[in-house]
Amino acid sequence: MNVQPPRRLEPILEDLERACDPADLQSLADRLRELFQIDHLIYHWVSAAGDQYGCGTYPQAWIDRYIEKDYLRIDPVVKACYQRFHPVDWKRLDWSGKPEQAFLKEALDHGLGNQGYSIPLRGPNGQFALFTVNHRCDDDAWAVFTEAHRRELILCAHTFNQKALEFEPDRAPAPARQLSPREVDALTLLALGYGRAQVADTLSISEHTLRVYIESARFKLGAINTVHAVARAISQGLIVI
Repeated sequence: MNVQPPRRLEPILEDLERACDPADLQSLADRLRELFQIDHLIYHWVSAAGDQYGCGTYPQAWIDRYIEKDYLRIDPVVKACYQRFHPVDWKRLDWSGKPEQAFLKEALDHGLGNQGYSIPLRGPNGQFALFTVNHRCDDDAWAVFTEAHRRELILCAHTFNQKALEFEPDRAPAPARQLSPREVDALTLLALGYGRAQVADTLSISEHTLRVYIESARFKLGAINTVHAVARAISQGLIVI
């Protein structure tokens, strides 16, 4: 695992913002997995109608098995993330029940790692998704990795989900005044509770540049202040928390 700040993340995020086909998300998931040097990286979407869509590096045999057995009903990760807004570390979940133990054993048998970190995502019209990184290692090594990359993983998750929403078949027309990708990033991180210095550091920009993005977004949204801008962006589906 890579526990150093990923210096090549920005080009991948830029390519993600330019993606024009769902197949592009798969290749970008592969690149992110290689960048973070982990076993697996997955994006899993469940629509309001219960339809599932995903891309990532899980073995196809496990994906087929998951769908065949309808493991969505008992997956502790999905259950926990559906009830929360913050990232979920798998080792903090309750795996003590017999169905959960059997599910976990089968997942490990199919090549999944024993460690996982999932970020819940929500969007318009009941959309729910997970962005997950998965690896085989001990608890201490995993704690170091997640602490080192928490902010980058959250940023990747929301950028991934924002792009996936563009590919939704019945997506409503976009508002006339779209936010730029950087404005979306800035408001998303602010909505997650990041301070301005943290947002600037995560986006690798100066606080002055960040202030320009925020003021531009505020003007487009007709907001009286930053909090109002974040609230309007969420209500209009321009950012997904």
